Amino acid sequence: MKAISYARYGGPEVLELSEVDDPKVGPDSVLVKVRAAGVNPVDWKCREGHLDPVLPAVFPVVPGWDVSGVVVRPGPAVPEFAAGDEVIGYVREDVLSRGTFAEYVAAPVRTLAPKPRNLSFEEAAGLPLTGLTAYQVLHRVLGVKRGETVLVHAAAGGVGSVAVQLAAHLGARVIGTASERNHDFVRGLGGEPVSYGEGLAERVRGLAPEGVDAVFDSVGGDALKVSANLLAPEGRLASITDPEVVGYGGHYWFVRPDPHDLARLSDLAEQGVLTVHVSRTFPLDRAADAHRLSQEGRTRGKIVVTVPD
Repeated sequence: MKAISYARYGGPEVLELSEVDDPKVGPDSVLVKVRAAGVNPVDWKCREGHLDPVLPAVFPVVPGWDVSGVVVRPGPAVPEFAAGDEVIGYVREDVLSRGTFAEYVAAPVRTLAPKPRNLSFEEAAGLPLTGLTAYQVLHRVLGVKRGETVLVHAAAGGVGSVAVQLAAHLGARVIGTASERNHDFVRGLGGEPVSYGEGLAERVRGLAPEGVDAVFDSVGGDALKVSANLLAPEGRLASITDPEVVGYGGHYWFVRPDPHDLARLSDLAEQGVLTVHVSRTFPLDRAADAHRLSQEGRTRGKIVVTVPD
């Protein structure tokens, strides 16, 4: 089958379209015909070797963890899915090897859920990692409740845009940091936008004089320090980017596959609670360009790689 792969760590230029062996389908796996694969910042961080201490690579590596596609064949221990089912998945394993930037992927059943019927394959491919991250942080880490005020950083990005929608659905008031060009987009998601940069603390205090109840950080660095100073008494802080959050009394979270959480996100999408904004699509043979655009860090919503039939 055709796939994008890299045989060594490096820049986008190490990504090559090549023929690789068809995936083997184990008892607990599902062979999925990939229709689209979401692009996430973790993809280029893996490609550059930043996650090697915790996720060793078995070269050549096929990148990509997000997928939407159609079941070709379930493994013998998988009654949950049948050939022809449309699915989404956050296909992360314990090593970097068999990713989703390919014509087919053998996905562990624990990584899959039914695809939202009202989303295109491109939109659905942008939901798994971002949706699971936002859902798990808001529910399991921050425990956001109705009536609370939540500050979401990078509110127009992949994770942030989902977090704004989910927090608003929980009944929270949502303040979201974003560049000026994305303010209307954040308002459309249900958030109150504030600009990045110098004076951020004052702008947030102007909207929430008593402080915020929870902060969802996906920026780190100075934004984390500012966020810690914006918390109301008993306020909670979580970061998906900067482990230094622990030093501020907060929690660091790395998303994990969870079929039940993913199915819940699929349901919310079908109910119209969640939308996925796809800013740009690239064909499989231009995956390197998709990585370059992701690495610029200015994308509204999601970048998606499409795989031809």
